[in-house]
Amino acid sequence: MKTAPRFLLTAALGALASTVLVLAAPQGRQVPASQQQPSAAPPASQQPPIPGQPTSTTQQPDQIGVSITLTGGAAPRLAVPDFIAPAELRTQAATIAQVLWDDLRFEREYDLIPRASYAPIAAATSFEAVPFAQWKELGANAVLIGTVRQNASSLTVQVRLFDVTAQRSVWAKEYTAAASNPRAFAHTIADELHKEQRSLEGVARTKLAFSSDRDGERARGTVEQRNIKEIYVADYDGENQRRVTVNRSLAINPSWSADGRAIAYTSYRRGYPDIYISYIYQGRMDQPAGGTEAVHNFLPAFSPDGSRIAFMTNRDGNMEIYVVNREGGGLRRVTRHPGNDSTPTWSPAGNQIAFTSDRSGKPQIYIVDADGMGQPRRITSESWADRATWSPAPYNEIAYAGQNGPGFDIKIFDLQQGQIRTVTDGTGSNESPAWSPNGRHLAFASTRAGRSQIFTIARDGQDLRQITKSGNNVQPSWSR
Repeated sequence: MKTAPRFLLTAALGALASTVLVLAAPQGRQVPASQQQPSAAPPASQQPPIPGQPTSTTQQPDQIGVSITLTGGAAPRLAVPDFIAPAELRTQAATIAQVLWDDLRFEREYDLIPRASYAPIAAATSFEAVPFAQWKELGANAVLIGTVRQNASSLTVQVRLFDVTAQRSVWAKEYTAAASNPRAFAHTIADELHKEQRSLEGVARTKLAFSSDRDGERARGTVEQRNIKEIYVADYDGENQRRVTVNRSLAINPSWSADGRAIAYTSYRRGYPDIYISYIYQGRMDQPAGGTEAVHNFLPAFSPDGSRIAFMTNRDGNMEIYVVNREGGGLRRVTRHPGNDSTPTWSPAGNQIAFTSDRSGKPQIYIVDADGMGQPRRITSESWADRATWSPAPYNEIAYAGQNGPGFDIKIFDLQQGQIRTVTDGTGSNESPAWSPNGRHLAFASTRAGRSQIFTIARDGQDLRQITKSGNNVQPSWSR
């Protein structure tokens, strides 16, 4: 049987009780639900201070403002050995180094030398005792050396990037934070190294939200005792998966706010579908779209600046796209057509919205001005196209799920060139793409592993990674 993305939703659940997990800002970062790592999805200028996040101090390298570049544009070959640490901290030091290696490999800005090949290299005992000749013989252009030391109630991690040929430090930082989550140090180092050495906004500290039935609970008060879904979050690499809602109902289609402090989603907690915003550190919820037993609201999408939410609603008799301020005011209709319009996504500038509509027969992707002025423009001609997601700047692309035989593949429409390329390989059914904040990766749901699971893939179709394994997991959203 063909499995299609859910273009239209039905309100068939009875009245359900609901709570939201109240999160104190955990030690080590501010993230959704009970995670314990720093969140840096939005720009630092948009965030208030985050208690417990690793704080960095720039150390004086041997030469200021130097980056490692190779002729011909080749990626520097980089080694990341275990950090230097006393015996009682070697486990944490090894974790930091391995996670850092993985984070750097994810962006493919460096040619990471496999850590298994480091065995013949003498371990550095300090920043002044790095065996450069051995690293050069292994083919390394650069090596990251780090140290870990224990404070009274925290860890301090120092790290330096060395140019192997010049035998000098070209980048150095120091970080101090709670010892409970060494992975946080690695993620922070990776993002700052990418930014300052490669002019790239990394995603190591970003998060994925998704809907899952993994807890095996069933909705109360329904005739069919349907399985419920709740909203979960995880680090970008799938670690630290945590549940953030306890709705005992259907909670689906999460969307991150721009500041990473709230998640909007669709919930049937009152027996009908409406949009909720969970402020995950304050333990409160809002209903900005004002749903009722007659007015049903679905599929929220935060605007790039976080001030508005686009969503689909039946308040005009059929499904249309509306926009509302996140506080609940300024309700405005965007689409006007007898067909059904759904699954909105914002352009990076916030002045346009792409959406799915069946106005031409089968569902296709359209673009319209966010103020509702002008006629929508159709951009796809698939047998079925759904779940558009607009890439962040500087890219100008829209990813979506396009039908491919009995299932779906993730496809990307280049708005400038007017060309479509397929990212996934036809294995299973691949749906609900979501861009990473730097536009270099996509998260999506796929049945290629049997049940529906969350995967990530690079924009060029390489580096496929499975993020979830427990239960059925759908509709990812990538924090900014």
